[in-house]
Amino acid sequence: MSSRSQAIADILTRAIIDHRLVPGCKLGERELAEIFKVSRIVIRQALIRLADDGLAQIERNRGAFVARPSMQEAMEIYDALTLVEQGVAAQLSDRLGPAGQAIEAGNDALADVLGQEFHTLFVRLSRNKVMQEIHAQLVRRTTLLRSLISADFDYCNLLDDHQRVIDLLERGRLKQVMELIDAHHRSVVRGYIMDRQVFPELTPREALQPYIDGKIDKAPKPLRKKTAESGGTGTHGHVHATK
Repeated sequence: MSSRSQAIADILTRAIIDHRLVPGCKLGERELAEIFKVSRIVIRQALIRLADDGLAQIERNRGAFVARPSMQEAMEIYDALTLVEQGVAAQLSDRLGPAGQAIEAGNDALADVLGQEFHTLFVRLSRNKVMQEIHAQLVRRTTLLRSLISADFDYCNLLDDHQRVIDLLERGRLKQVMELIDAHHRSVVRGYIMDRQVFPELTPREALQPYIDGKIDKAPKPLRKKTAESGGTGTHGHVHATK
């Protein structure tokens, strides 16, 4: 993919994360080519990248659209996140020394990190770059879920889960860690309401022009703003919406 296609893919990703391009929004090659003043081939490459990340759907004879996740897809995304994080937990458990020894020097405050950042840092402890890339891609897909209203979260309990994961690992309770990670993600999925949308629809030009004009930073933000776990209103940042 060309550098120009990558730059456009980054802007489109950022616009999705910022809820300016909402699920189901048409991503027409001709319109995007006019907006960015590039060829349709460049746009097509950018859209393929979005599709690879699960942020867009390309339909034959219809074109590309911002992906519209279903509850089944949300469940599958969180099941995948569970498996990755359980794998990390198993690796970390094997590395631990005597009971009560810290997982890694300086990580005492890890569980205090709010929302999605905890999960990203937790997976980073594996030192497995492939696993980190898989986890990051899943997290990007959860950004779409932040376009859905979430409700009925016990935010304090979700945050407590982070500390409990670290405490249980240090005590060698791997089975309980596995069960807790699974229960944590399932509680997030149950909080989504899939039939209402909370962000207004903009045309692609309206949504993208501020990035092109430099009024909004083009680079995708870390996926951690206004997470429900950090007490923000609206959606849950785990899609951790992103959950």
